[in-house]
Amino acid sequence: MATYITDECIGCGACLPECPNRAISEGDEIFHIDPSLCTECVGFHNEEQCAAVCPVDCCLPDPSRPESEALLFERALRIHADWADKMSLGPDTSRFRKA
Repeated sequence: MATYITDECIGCGACLPECPNRAISEGDEIFHIDPSLCTECVGFHNEEQCAAVCPVDCCLPDPSRPESEALLFERALRIHADWADKMSLGPDTSRFRKA
């Protein structure tokens, strides 16, 4: 599932620098996540970094966009094609494999 930011967002911007895909942008009142760039941090971290730093817990999985680890990792490889050969899946780089 791509992550989305709820209307509870306070616009603090803590999530912005945490996204490895630059999927987060500032809207008029709240921040937004581009689902075509969101990989739920698969390939990078074992948890979504935006959710980990959000002080009001408004970065949530979008239940209307279920996505598999394979699809999310494929997206990450496509976005970061210049260093895709260094990316891998494991307990430190995918919430799906988190111990």
